[in-house]
Amino acid sequence: MKLRKEFTFDAAHNLIRYKGACERLHVHTYRLAVEIEGTVNDDDMIIDFCEVSSLVRGKVLSMLDHAYLNDILEQPTAENIALWIWERIDEPLKRGNCALFAVSVWETATSSVTIERGDVHARCAE
Repeated sequence: MKLRKEFTFDAAHNLIRYKGACERLHVHTYRLAVEIEGTVNDDDMIIDFCEVSSLVRGKVLSMLDHAYLNDILEQPTAENIALWIWERIDEPLKRGNCALFAVSVWETATSSVTIERGDVHARCAE
């Protein structure tokens, strides 16, 4: 089974290695989805939604919401934001019955990136 929890946050950024409109300072209302894959535990849940919310708010949204993302990431593309989020929540979400499966970040309603566990393992092997 896969459990999915979604969040939004507002942040500004500019892409320093990009030629075009996005190299200038601009703002997005980002959408974030965290997917956890696992089996149900003794409470008949993969993991408590409230626990996921608390962890994501504490480790991610507290730093990204209403922030200038270039202060956190040199090149804050959706890809780099998704990887940064993955690195902050992967270990804390691991349980005997479940683990982080995917992180998706939308910059707009129609533009998103998804990183999955296999992508992270492939990146580490390089």
